[in-house]
Amino acid sequence: MTSSVCVVGTDATMVYDALHRIVGEALAGLDPAVALEDFTARDVAAPTGESVVPAVLEALYTPAFLVERRVVVVREAQGLAAAEAAPLLEWMASPTPATVLVVAVVGAKSNRLVKAAAQVVDVAVGSRASERAAFVRTTFERYRVSVEAATAQEVAAVVGDDVARVDALARTLRSIYGSAPLRFEHVAPYLGDAGDVPAWDLTDAIDAGDAALAIEVARRMLASHRRSGLQLIAVLERHYLSVARLEGSGATTREAAAALLSMNPFPAGKALAVAGRLGAARVATAVSWLAEADLALKGGASYGGRDLESDLDLTELTVIEVLVARLARLSAGARRR
Repeated sequence: MTSSVCVVGTDATMVYDALHRIVGEALAGLDPAVALEDFTARDVAAPTGESVVPAVLEALYTPAFLVERRVVVVREAQGLAAAEAAPLLEWMASPTPATVLVVAVVGAKSNRLVKAAAQVVDVAVGSRASERAAFVRTTFERYRVSVEAATAQEVAAVVGDDVARVDALARTLRSIYGSAPLRFEHVAPYLGDAGDVPAWDLTDAIDAGDAALAIEVARRMLASHRRSGLQLIAVLERHYLSVARLEGSGATTREAAAALLSMNPFPAGKALAVAGRLGAARVATAVSWLAEADLALKGGASYGGRDLESDLDLTELTVIEVLVARLARLSAGARRR
């Protein structure tokens, strides 16, 4: 193993699942009581204002004794100030022989410790269905859980953006079935509720004029309990306000739209296409419907308690389903012009 490894990602669960695996590989059977030193950058048990870095440096510069190698772990390394990270960067440039530094960063790959590490393990997973399915296959293979590609795709479809739970799922399946080939019906009982999906799944369905799909996506987002109805309205408000800014602006290219909206050219181009298709009157209607739905969820309407099957708030569910269906029909009507 290389002298320094950095595990990085935006999801803490995934970072520490990977960290556990990397530390196990670094130890390679060595007694952790002798070979492992484990630190947390912001240790709540440490006295106020006391940095953990001096103890980390002592562990890094202490030669291995009674074991062939030492493994030093620093968790929550994104919490280190620049002055604290500096001596670790120096060590990475000239590491002590027979010592492995494993750093966990919950955050962006732009962190200097990430850039300086000899090996980087990036646990981020793309938002495309194919990328999530590939992650499911890779994780299952790591635990020697045997599934066909179609099963991996179905698992990815259920977990959605909540890919952090795939590692635990794979461990559960391994403990129950071992390496026996599994079909989706074997995996389904351990999947739990459907996970969240990206916001653009909802806006794309609406912009395509597909009311049935828009309702399905909105219901799934609510059922994941990761977003409330008001949060979905906020997502749609941002989308339609971007469209409103572009309608009549004179922008004709996605680059011009991106400059006007201060966003990436790809989503800006999509908003520009929607603005050109809807026109001023339909955009104004959409914004008006969003305002009505916002008021309804803030006490302006009530449709009962909770749905017995889904446990979703009936008022929230009804308001959101009606809203996305109306917006989708609005887009469908514009497409037929």
